[in-house]
Amino acid sequence: MNQNSNTCTNRGMESAPFPDDLVQLQTAWNRTYTALAVPRPAGQTALRRRLLALSVRLWWHPFWSQPGRGAGARVELRNRVQAWGGQ
Repeated sequence: MNQNSNTCTNRGMESAPFPDDLVQLQTAWNRTYTALAVPRPAGQTALRRRLLALSVRLWWHPFWSQPGRGAGARVELRNRVQAWGGQ
């Protein structure tokens, strides 16, 4: 990373594959978040509770307890799921 740069690239670093259940959790989180983003969503309370429950499950998933699985991997998961069409 250059001294004046505010970006960092990880060229040559291979990312770890994400477990299917983690991808499914992120997809469900994205869809729930999107459902809450519309004006006056139906079942707003249920959607908020679901989003909270999914957030907890995502945060504490065993995948993140392995070495080297920090914030960057969480961002990569969100980006990959969105790119794959998981909203």
